[in-house]
Amino acid sequence: MPNPYLPYEAKIIERIQESPTLFTLRLRFTDPVIHKDFRFEPGQFNMLYLYGVGEVPISIVSDPQDEHMLDHTIRTVGRVTRGLAALKEGDRIGVRGPFGRGWPLAHAEQHDVVVVTGGLGCAPVVSVIHYMMRRRERFGLINIVQGVKHSSDFIWKERYDQWRKAPDTEVLVAADAGESLWPWHVGPVTGLFDDLKFDKDRVIIMMCGPEGMMRVVVKYMLAQGVDESAIWLSMERDMHCGIGHCGHCQYGGKFVCRDGPVFCYKEIVDLFGVKGF
Repeated sequence: MPNPYLPYEAKIIERIQESPTLFTLRLRFTDPVIHKDFRFEPGQFNMLYLYGVGEVPISIVSDPQDEHMLDHTIRTVGRVTRGLAALKEGDRIGVRGPFGRGWPLAHAEQHDVVVVTGGLGCAPVVSVIHYMMRRRERFGLINIVQGVKHSSDFIWKERYDQWRKAPDTEVLVAADAGESLWPWHVGPVTGLFDDLKFDKDRVIIMMCGPEGMMRVVVKYMLAQGVDESAIWLSMERDMHCGIGHCGHCQYGGKFVCRDGPVFCYKEIVDLFGVKGF
């Protein structure tokens, strides 16, 4: 974007209700030059600005090579997201970005990949899964692991069913509490790890979700002999400005909005899991 401080106008060309609390806004910049020049990496985010209400950081979930639309999947949790949820096709919002660092997809090529996500906060990895599936020949074995608290929290079942059909792709789903007809694992997502298939010397781990879950995953992977530099995490903090000025998302000497939100575990090993950071 020409100026990271200024929001640029985007039109909602489609609104998709994904679940009772989750929706996707499909956007297009009203300025065709801005839209044509916009570039991002999976894992980066935009600041979505609702006029007169405020702005909020939202992950970009569309494919970076899709020139026609820009998708953001949003969970209704606060004042700004409630306002965004009330919008409809044709309405306009402001967009600043993209910000932050994305997933190490270039490095992951020709490697096995394990994607682990917990809870409803899976948007940061949805983009990377879409990216790999559309370029499936570039990657080795792909493991997609999703854990939710309740089986009713599981969304995008159709997408997971589609991913499961891809070659050399393992899709594993767990719910801490499953309903009577829940067909998959009941219990912590870590109960699925023995079914993972990867070469510990040629694997990239990508994860997002509750930090407690991610700590368990990191511990497991290190015990399997996976190198610290092969483990990547998407961290969540209270991001207000997107450019490292306001300090709300400071993480030790780093800023999640500027130096993340995707971090290599090796970079944050001294901070990860420490109370207060």
